[in-house]
Amino acid sequence: MKDNKNQYENFDFDELKKNLEKVDVLTKRLVFIIASKSKKQQITQPNQDLYYKAAAKYFSEILSNPTKLIENQVKYYKSSLETWSDVQRYFLKQENNNSQKNDKRFKSVTWEENPYFKMIKQQYLTSSDIIQETITGIEGLSHPEQKQITFFTKQMLEFFSPTNFLMTNPDALQEAMETKGQSLVNGLENLVGDLEKNDGEFNVSLTDETAFEIGKNIANAEGSVIYENKLYQLIYYKPTQEISHQIPILIIPPWINKFYILDLKPENSFIKFLLSKGIPVFLMSWVNPDSSHSEIGYDDYLKDGLLDAIEQTRRFYSVDLINSIGYCIGGTLLATGLSYLNARKLEYIKSASFFTTLTDFEDPGDLSIFVSDEYLNTIKDQIDDLGFMDGDFLSQTFSFLRSNDLIYGPAVKSYLMGKKPPPFDLLYWNSDSTNLPGKMALEYLEKFYKNNDFSRGKLEVLGEKVNLEQISQPIIAIGTFNDHIAPWKSSFNGLSKTSGEKVFILAGSGHIAGIINPEHSNKYGYWMNNENYSTPEKWFNSSINKNGSWWNEWYEWKKQFLSEKIISTKMIGITEIEPAPGRYVKKKNK
Repeated sequence: MKDNKNQYENFDFDELKKNLEKVDVLTKRLVFIIASKSKKQQITQPNQDLYYKAAAKYFSEILSNPTKLIENQVKYYKSSLETWSDVQRYFLKQENNNSQKNDKRFKSVTWEENPYFKMIKQQYLTSSDIIQETITGIEGLSHPEQKQITFFTKQMLEFFSPTNFLMTNPDALQEAMETKGQSLVNGLENLVGDLEKNDGEFNVSLTDETAFEIGKNIANAEGSVIYENKLYQLIYYKPTQEISHQIPILIIPPWINKFYILDLKPENSFIKFLLSKGIPVFLMSWVNPDSSHSEIGYDDYLKDGLLDAIEQTRRFYSVDLINSIGYCIGGTLLATGLSYLNARKLEYIKSASFFTTLTDFEDPGDLSIFVSDEYLNTIKDQIDDLGFMDGDFLSQTFSFLRSNDLIYGPAVKSYLMGKKPPPFDLLYWNSDSTNLPGKMALEYLEKFYKNNDFSRGKLEVLGEKVNLEQISQPIIAIGTFNDHIAPWKSSFNGLSKTSGEKVFILAGSGHIAGIINPEHSNKYGYWMNNENYSTPEKWFNSSINKNGSWWNEWYEWKKQFLSEKIISTKMIGITEIEPAPGRYVKKKNK
C-alpha cells in the first residue's frame, strides 16, 4: 500500500458514509436473493464419508507412527518461525525481500513490501503446503479416494486464500480507500447482479456478455444451414478462395459446448482459417437439448448425428470420400464412428483429425473425481427430475478444475475490486453452456469414463462391437500440454492404438487456448515428432519444440488428403434453410 501519511488528509468521509449506506441496501437485496434461491443439486461437494475415512486412516497412522505427526509439526513450526524472522529482519532493514513462490495471486508488490501482508501470505502458503503434504501422505486409501480428497482439499485451500477476502487483500483495501468505498458498492452490485441472473446460485461473470452477439461479431463466418434434424443443423461454409481443394472437411464439434469455439472473432476463427486455405467446410451445430430429448442416447448421436452428417456431406458435395475433424467428445464420437464404419466395410472417411480427444479413459484426469458412484447417483437424480443434465451443472464442474482462473480470480476482481469483467470472446463462449440428454449423459459417463469400454474393446454401438484397432485411416491428433479435461498423455495412449498412419502434435496451453491459437500467433508454441513411440514420455523426450501456432503444420499434413486445388466450378445443390450460424446455436440455457 502507498507509503504516504498525507494521502488521507482531505479524505471525504461523507462520501464514504453514503457508499456504506448503499452497501447496506445492497446487502438486504443479497440476503433476499440467497433466501429465495432455487434448490439446484450440486456435484462439487465431497462425500463426508470420504473425510471420515481419511481422518480415521490418518489418526490410525499417527497412533502407530507418532513420528510422522511430530515431523509435520516441526516443519510447520520451523516455517512459521522463519516467516516471523523475515518480518523482524524487514523491520530492522536487514532483509532483501525476494518472493519464495511464483504465485500470480500474490503478484502485487505489497505482498512483499508490507511486512503485515507478507506474513499473512507466507503463513497461508506454509499452512497450504503442510496440509497438502499431510493429505497426500495418508496411506490406506484407494487411488480414486486419494484423488478425491487431494482435489477437494486443494479446492478448500484455494477458497481460503487471503486474496479472496477484503481485510486480507491489500489491493482491494487500497481500492476501497481511494474510491471512498465506491469499489465496494460496485463489487456488491456485481455480486447481486450475478446472483439474480443465476437464480441465487454463485456463478461469477467472466466477461461482458453484452459485448457479443452470435452471428454479428462472434460466430459470423459466412455460411448456410443446408440440413437439419432433431439433433443437429448442418452448416456449409464456402471457401473464400476461387481456387479450392476438391474434398471437403466435416467438423464434429463437442455437444458439451457450442460449435463457435471454432468461429470466435474473425482473427481467432479456425473456420475462417480453413476457408482461407481453400477448404470446403461442413460443420455440425448440435441442438441444445431439453426434456423432450431425454431418451436420446449415444447411439442416436452416432446414427442420427455423425453418420447422417457424413451421408449428407457426401451427397451435397457429390463425393465418395470426405475428411473429418472431431473436437473433444466430438472426436470420441468420430473415433467410434470410424470403428463402426470400418467394421461394416463402409469407406466414407479419407482421413481424420482429433483435437483434445479421449478414446482411452484409463486416466481421464481430474474429471474422474466426478464419476464415482456417489456423483453418478446425484446426476441420475437430476436427470430423473429434469430429463437432461443441466449445462450449468456441468459448467460448474469444469470451472472447479481451474478454480483460481475461472472462479476466485474473477470473483476478486469483480466483487472486491468492483471491476466489470472485460469483453473476451473465448470466455463469452465458455459461459454459453449447453444441456445434455439424460440417457446419453449417463451412457457416456458409464461406458467411457467409468468402464473404459471403447479402449478395452467392449463397446457396442448400433449392434456392432467396436475397438480402436479398427481405425485404419490416417489420423493427426492434437493434444494440449496443460489440458485438465483431456490429458494429452491419455489422448496419445488411446489414439496410438489405431492401426493406420499417425501423427501427434502437442500444443502449448490448455484444452481451449491451445487449440484456438491462430496461425499468426506466437503465444504458446507446440511440440512435433513424426516418429512412432510406444509411450508419450518417449515421444515427448525426442520431440522438437517449435514457436508459433500448429495450425499451418496441421494444414501441411492434411492437404495431401484434400486433393489438388482447382478453380472451383462445383455448384452444390442446396436450399438454404437459414444463414449461418443457425438457430440451434442461439438457444440459451438462461
